[in-house]
Amino acid sequence: MFIGIDIGTSSSKGVLADADGTIRARAERPHGVSTPRPGWFEHDAETVWWADFVAIARELVDAAAGARLDGLGISGIGPCVLPADARGNPLRPAILYGVDTRATVEIDELTAELGAEAVLERAGSPLTSQAVGPKLRWLARHEPEVYADTRMLLMASSLLVHRLTGRYVLDHHSASQCTPMYDLRKREWASDWSEHCAPGLVLPELAWPTEVVGRVSTEGAAATGLPEGLPVTTGTVDAWAEAASVGVRAPGDAMVMYGTTMFLVQILTQPQPHPGLWGTCGVWPETYSLAAGMATSGAVTDWLRRLVGREFGDLVAAADKVPAGSRGLLMLPYFAGERTPLFDPDARGIIAGLTTSHGDAELYRAALEGTAYGVRHNLEAMSDAGGRARRLVAVGGGTKGGLWTHIVSDVTGLPQELPAETIGACLGDAMLAAEAAGIDTSTWNPVTSIIEPDQDRTARYETYYRHYRHLYESTTDIAHFLAAEQHRTAT
Repeated sequence: MFIGIDIGTSSSKGVLADADGTIRARAERPHGVSTPRPGWFEHDAETVWWADFVAIARELVDAAAGARLDGLGISGIGPCVLPADARGNPLRPAILYGVDTRATVEIDELTAELGAEAVLERAGSPLTSQAVGPKLRWLARHEPEVYADTRMLLMASSLLVHRLTGRYVLDHHSASQCTPMYDLRKREWASDWSEHCAPGLVLPELAWPTEVVGRVSTEGAAATGLPEGLPVTTGTVDAWAEAASVGVRAPGDAMVMYGTTMFLVQILTQPQPHPGLWGTCGVWPETYSLAAGMATSGAVTDWLRRLVGREFGDLVAAADKVPAGSRGLLMLPYFAGERTPLFDPDARGIIAGLTTSHGDAELYRAALEGTAYGVRHNLEAMSDAGGRARRLVAVGGGTKGGLWTHIVSDVTGLPQELPAETIGACLGDAMLAAEAAGIDTSTWNPVTSIIEPDQDRTARYETYYRHYRHLYESTTDIAHFLAAEQHRTAT
C-alpha cells in the first residue's frame, strides 16, 4: 500500500491506495493563505505545511490498520521560496508561486541583466512572478538579515522530504521552475545564473520524482506516525503530480486543473519555449512540458459566493438556467493580476455590460465563462508554441457539478475526459511512489466519461471570446492606473 500527500493552496489532501490504485482511505485539512500586503501570498511552513502533513499522515497510518506500507509520495504548491537555516528550520513564511507578485522590480532587473531571449532559450520560461530567482533577490534586498541566515532553499515537498529523511534534495521539475537558475536543456543547475540571483546560496541536490531519495528516519517516524524505514520519493509540484494521477504522460496529453487557480499542463518530448508560457522538465526523465496558470479561477467564484451569501450548489443551479453569454455580461477574471499568457500582475478584474436586470446567477455564470475564455487563451498559446493538445483531461474540485467543465468545452470547442477520481495530486503522489517500487500503474484511475462541446454554444461563444481579448487590450491603461492606486493606498 502507498501513501500520497499533497500540500495545496487552500487545503492539504492525502490518500492511502493499494497496488491496483484502489483508494482505501482519504484525508483532508483546510487551511488559509496569508496576504499581508496586496500582491503578497504566503504560507507558514510550520502551521500549514508540516502540521497538515503530520495530521494527514497519522490519519492514513491509522486507516492502514497495520497493513504494510511500501512507499510515500509527496507534492505541494510551487515554485515557492522558503528560506531555511542549516537545520531546515524556516526563517520566514514561504513566499508562494506566481500569485505572489512582490518581485516585479527584480523581474525587470534580471531580465535586463541576463536578456529576455537568453533566459527563454536557456531556462525555458520568461522571468515572471512565477520565477524563484527574482524572489530570492527581493529577499536579499528587503530582508537582508533573513537572507544572511539562509542555508537552504526549500519548497513544500522538499521541506517534508528533509524533515522525514534528512536529505536536502529537489526534483528536476521543481528546479526547472526556479527560473533562471536551472538550465532546461542540460537538466542541471545553471551555476553562473544561480550565483547571480542568489550569491552564496547552496542549492539542493537534484533527483527525479519517481526516485526514492531516502527512508523515514527514527525522528520522522516519531513525529508523524509513519513507519521507520518507509521509502520516500523526491516529490514534485502539485499540478504535475495531479497530471500523473490522470495518466497525462504521453506527448499531446494535456490536463486542465479546476481549483482555486486554473492550471494547465501539456506533455512534450522536447523543450518548446514560448514567451507567454512556462517551459519545464516533466515528471519523467524522457519528458518536458508546457504549463499555463491563471492567477484566479475558483478564487473568483468563491469571492462571488461570499459576496452574495449563497451556497455553491444554489449558484450553480441558478447559473445553469442562464443562457450562454450570461445575458450580455463579460468578465475579465484578473482579480489578482494574471499569469499566463499575459504575465501582467497589474491586470484587474472587470465586469462589462452590467445592468440592473442582472443578478447573482448571471454574475456567477459570467465568472465561469471568464475563466473558460482564459483556458482557451492559454490553449491557443500552447498551440502557437507547437504543442497542440490532442487529449484534454479535466481534474480538480471544480469538475464537480458539471456546469464549469461544460462551459469550458463549449468555449474551447474541445472534449474533456473525466477520470474516475479527481481527488488530485495526492493520488498522483501515491502513483509515483508505486512506480518507484516497480508497480505498473497504467490501469490506475480510468476515464469514466467525456464532456462533448455543444456546437451552437461554441459558435455563440466565438464572438464573446473575441470581445474578451479586446476588453483586456482596451482597458490595460485603466487597470494599471487602478492597480497603482491600490498599491499606493495600501502602504
